[in-house]
Amino acid sequence: MLVAGKDAILVVCDMLSKITHLVVTIQGTLAEGLAQLFRNNIWNLYELPESMVLDMGLQFAAEITQELMKY
Repeated sequence: MLVAGKDAILVVCDMLSKITHLVVTIQGTLAEGLAQLFRNNIWNLYELPESMVLDMGLQFAAEITQELMKY
């Protein structure tokens, strides 16, 4: 299913409350773009995460963390 040209979903789950947030995006979004999506949609609810689980590898997790630290 496409939503206004979007073809991927960023899934963020709060492990304590088990609340899941879905943010539509496009496939191939770089770490900077995902960090901006996180900041714009999730940060105001939970602030900086204590941990992250990504299926993109350790290097990608490090890049997202670096981008989040810029804000």
